[in-house]
Amino acid sequence: MPAHLILIDALNLIRRIYAVQERPFLLNKDAKTQELAENTKTQVLYNTQRSCGQALIKIIEQQSPSHALAVFDSKVPCWRYKLYPDYKKGRKKMPDHLAQKLSDIQDEFMQHNVDSLISDQDEADDLIATIAVKVALRGQKVTIVSTDKGFLSLLSPNIRVYDYFNRRYLDEIHVQEKFNVKPSQLIDLWTLTGDSTNKIPGVAGIGQVNASTLLNTYGSLTQILTATNLKTSISKKIKGCDEQIALSKTLLTLKQDIPLGFNLKDIRLVAKQDEKMT
Repeated sequence: MPAHLILIDALNLIRRIYAVQERPFLLNKDAKTQELAENTKTQVLYNTQRSCGQALIKIIEQQSPSHALAVFDSKVPCWRYKLYPDYKKGRKKMPDHLAQKLSDIQDEFMQHNVDSLISDQDEADDLIATIAVKVALRGQKVTIVSTDKGFLSLLSPNIRVYDYFNRRYLDEIHVQEKFNVKPSQLIDLWTLTGDSTNKIPGVAGIGQVNASTLLNTYGSLTQILTATNLKTSISKKIKGCDEQIALSKTLLTLKQDIPLGFNLKDIRLVAKQDEKMT
């Protein structure tokens, strides 16, 4: 029977759960203009840790995995910031009190036999992509638990993306309906349109409709850039954007070659459950 690995985009899960736990307190008018009281922070963090554990139990029940791993971002800025200092510029920073609670949440995950992996210098997305592709190439099944659209470019017969909060798989049909391209064309699409979520620029004047039409016509960004029959308006927009296009594509592309210091047997759920029983 093939293995089934779930890879949890940990901060995606934790920050969304934290937001849900924090929201009732922010409805208080005073809380909008000042820092949450210390006792309120403590309560929100306690609720977040407990809810993260409950979410993990539900994920395992829903997915019935043989292996599982929660993947966290590096504590230092990743390589993308060095290439492009404005990467994710303006994104709300994780509250310090939540950042200090992450180790406790990792312990909570371990209570349910799920270990955590923290990158030294890469984003969790790159680690997840590397692990997912390596496992999928061996014919094993992988489910990435995240709402991050960036993982949709990895979709394949052996790699799925699951949105825990909306209880749905973000599959090829979802990609087609939302972006009007194939999963394999998403990086090219976002290179043209830019990715506002991460503040990655695209080609000025090219939106999703034009980008998807171009990709459906020519097949790939490479074919678009070398085409001799582009509309004059499109050609003018692309002309002179070679460096920008190359940078954006690099920023958008998930690494798949990070050296890993473990193998599947180290994160096998059944093995850990057996250890607890002995």
